[in-house]
Amino acid sequence: MSTLTKPNHIGRKISRIRELRDMKQEALAQALGTNQQAISAMENSETIDEEKLVEVAKALGVTPEAIKNFSEESVFNYFNNFYDNSQGTVGNYHCTFNPLDKLIQSHEQQIKLYERLVQAEKDKVEYLEKLLKEK
Repeated sequence: MSTLTKPNHIGRKISRIRELRDMKQEALAQALGTNQQAISAMENSETIDEEKLVEVAKALGVTPEAIKNFSEESVFNYFNNFYDNSQGTVGNYHCTFNPLDKLIQSHEQQIKLYERLVQAEKDKVEYLEKLLKEK
């Protein structure tokens, strides 16, 4: 009997993605409105129904397909390509953007949105003050 887990053991895939996200079973349980024992049982289960998989994927911040297609090999390839790129070589799966740049860009968009909201509130107050003065 082999001690290796089956390649399509969905519970094990969920467990590894959760670990890679540095999330404890308790945190996933809380996100799903359940307890740590239920998460442990799910991670030991070979299969999971589609509806539950969608919930788990959402809680982990991935797609259900990402869970189904997850493999240790793909993770190693992903990180090895980061390493390869740092050496000036180009891999087939290299990252085409700097995640930090994307984060800063998102933050700047949020600031602009807040500025627009504040301006809209100022305009509204100004308009209401004008109406009051006219009466």
